[in-house]
Amino acid sequence: MTYQLTAPLLDACVLGIVNAEDAYGYTLTQKAQQVVDISESTLYPVLRRLQKDGYLTTYDVPYQGRNRRYYSITDEGRKMLSFYQGEWVIYKGKIDSLLGSEGIKENEEN
Repeated sequence: MTYQLTAPLLDACVLGIVNAEDAYGYTLTQKAQQVVDISESTLYPVLRRLQKDGYLTTYDVPYQGRNRRYYSITDEGRKMLSFYQGEWVIYKGKIDSLLGSEGIKENEEN
């Protein structure tokens, strides 16, 4: 992808994934990689920071003799995700207007 993923946007993406369902690191990375170019080594510090900030909690589940650490969104994380979603709508609208692409979806539907 041409555009860089900023820290707040990456946080929003992670919170959005975990809001849909609890996930462990590997599956979370796989879901994120379907949309953005990100490595596990980039994602794990983000997960730790979101946990430290109180937006995610973790729990372990035994799997084939090892534990998988699952991430779950907190109420504070949902509030932050809601904030990010609102900011995204505003930001996307501004960028669409600069690029002249606000009417693309309407034209594609016709």
